Amino acid sequence: MTHMPHLSISEGASAAEEPAPASVRRPRSAVSAGVGIVGLLGLMSYLLIARYAPEIAAWLGIDWGDRGPMNGPNSAILSVFACGVPMVLWSVFVDKVHRNLSTGIDWAQRRPWRETLDISLTKLAGLWATWALIAGFYATMRYYWEGNYAFSMDLLERVAPWLLLVSVPYMFWLDRRMIEPRDGCYQFGRWMIAPGQPVDGRAIAHHFRAWAVKAFFTAFMLSIVPGNFSSLVSVQMSEVLANPYMMGIWAINVLYLVDVHIATVGYILTMKPLDSHIRTANPYFMGWIAALACYPPFILMNGGPLDYQVNGADWGYWLEGHDTLMAVWAGVLFLLVAVYAWATMAFGIRFSNLTHRGVITHGPYAFTRHPAYVSKNLSWWIGSLPFLVTAGGAVEAVRNTLLLAAVSGIYYWRAKTEEKHLLADPAYQAYWSWAQQNALIPRLFGRLSGRPRPLIRLEPDPRVGPVA
Repeated sequence: MTHMPHLSISEGASAAEEPAPASVRRPRSAVSAGVGIVGLLGLMSYLLIARYAPEIAAWLGIDWGDRGPMNGPNSAILSVFACGVPMVLWSVFVDKVHRNLSTGIDWAQRRPWRETLDISLTKLAGLWATWALIAGFYATMRYYWEGNYAFSMDLLERVAPWLLLVSVPYMFWLDRRMIEPRDGCYQFGRWMIAPGQPVDGRAIAHHFRAWAVKAFFTAFMLSIVPGNFSSLVSVQMSEVLANPYMMGIWAINVLYLVDVHIATVGYILTMKPLDSHIRTANPYFMGWIAALACYPPFILMNGGPLDYQVNGADWGYWLEGHDTLMAVWAGVLFLLVAVYAWATMAFGIRFSNLTHRGVITHGPYAFTRHPAYVSKNLSWWIGSLPFLVTAGGAVEAVRNTLLLAAVSGIYYWRAKTEEKHLLADPAYQAYWSWAQQNALIPRLFGRLSGRPRPLIRLEPDPRVGPVA
């Protein structure tokens, strides 16, 4: 266990004071590339099956009736399973993640049932109370029962009884094998059922932060799964092939489908046996503010105060009639969004905002520490062209440009607050140091700025707690 440090950076070191260059060998990634690849293959296979279901049924001699493609919300949820199951199988049977020391599980250990019974019952009390608080929050916030979120709530209502049922044998089974089963869930349960007894307040705080992340983002991800899936299954290819703009939009939507599905799987599969549990959730208030500003209902863009598209139009409008240039533009946007989706794929079943679930160093993270943020923001600048407007003249153009610059500033802020959290882990420190001296983009900026590479100075920060 290592205590989380506070980060401070000194940039004034002379060349003589600079530490020896980091090893050219990139630190090992917590996830293999194969996890994301098999998830992609599973998702694409199901997408084809759903799209061509009538033709497949006819080929198999099945009476499909007048039903069309499988584009409904239940089919969309099946597509999440089609993406997630191969990733779980690869993680267990190929990467053997369940054997990692970081799981906190000793598979050779089988404590007697009586020895862990009280612990498991206490943890169940803490878990169910946490779920009750989340359910109460959902029920209170009217926002969750409108629009796309209504689907999330309906789905969670249906699975809730099964989760309650499965949690009992799961908890009893897992605690017998845990090296230290008295985690934050246990501490919260103990605080409820044994008032006055000493508990670990930091563990309870971590427990609530982790479940706050999971509750907020799982509902959001489930709400957006059906829409894009349905449009990709239903769209006619004649419309897609109509012009370079439509082809570009279709290809980009496929990439966003990959991103959404793998991210959804990541939020669902937060489990110690898969080594995908949350080590720590970001304890810094500013980190939460920076992240939540990018998601509904707190989102500052797309109709919010930082909406940079007012009286604007996207690249298809400005390049209409110039098919060659439009095709090139579509290709550039496709590559940028592909990097964004690739960054999500690299996490496999561990994707999550505001948490530390293992350090990722492969894929696009071999080129920059924040490939998703860099590629996403570049795609917004190139796709929206905020300095061109259909009304409002130069004033509106300047306003939109400044607003998009503010949006990019928020993502820079997010990156820094995330690094402040992650740099507590020596594994991320090693990756940070390697990337600063070997990754393409940090090296490029270092050369352009002519400034010496910063030194990391770490001091203990008691707010975060330990990292397993």
